Amino acid sequence: MGGIEFLKGHGTQNDFVLLPDPDGRLDLTRARVAALCDRQRGLGADGVLRVVRPSAVGLESAGEWFMDYRNADGSIAEMCGNGVRVFARYLVDAGLVDGTEFVVGSRAGDRGVRVHADRSVTVHMGPARIIGSSVTAVSGRELSGVAVDVGNPHLVSFIDSDVADLDLRTQPAFDSDVFPAGVNLEFVNTLEPGRLRMRVHERGVGETRACGTGTVAVVAAALHLTGTDTGESTVDIPGGTVRVTIAPGESTLTGPAEIVARGELDEAWWSAADRS
Repeated sequence: MGGIEFLKGHGTQNDFVLLPDPDGRLDLTRARVAALCDRQRGLGADGVLRVVRPSAVGLESAGEWFMDYRNADGSIAEMCGNGVRVFARYLVDAGLVDGTEFVVGSRAGDRGVRVHADRSVTVHMGPARIIGSSVTAVSGRELSGVAVDVGNPHLVSFIDSDVADLDLRTQPAFDSDVFPAGVNLEFVNTLEPGRLRMRVHERGVGETRACGTGTVAVVAAALHLTGTDTGESTVDIPGGTVRVTIAPGESTLTGPAEIVARGELDEAWWSAADRS
């Protein structure tokens, strides 16, 4: 075993390459991340999760481990709700933490997690803050939305027509003055009280099968539109179903986390990927 260790996992089919790198020795360039996530020339994923000690990358956290998350295009992101579940499951399975309740560091702040017996994971996602409103456009159709901050930016649009009919193959338009660093765009149907259906176009990735922070954002937005900031809902996404609870200053996300493969990256490929 002389190559670079990796694992492949997913949370409701939002998939990731995990790179165990406790001492921060990997030169995780944007080009290498993009190559890893490419589904033809790499392993294929919606993002990369580097498993690193906070001190090794000059960051602070009350947790022993830091989730260094990168989008599929290689850009750095603050948080990923599906990713942190997969990250937490890996830490438990690998024996890198004591017990099943602990803290994971992220660029959006520390996140408390609990890994259940069935290996589903509950994540304390922090506050979901309503920060205003804006508009997006899909195939020339303008849609209003609620802007939500879940440690990263979201714009949530509720529509009457079936979200399955939307064409999300290309980037929907949005107001770059409101979202200068880009935004995750969620499109939502209300199925019944306490049950929502969502599709998402993630910044730096495109449409994904799920977005954990996005599910928190849509529940917060749904509650906001009914005049409250407390409640819970299931959210159906193309990759499965999760449960979200919202309270003032706090939210939780519960859903599955799967590890599907592990192996080694070829070191020659890794070196060449930085030049691609």
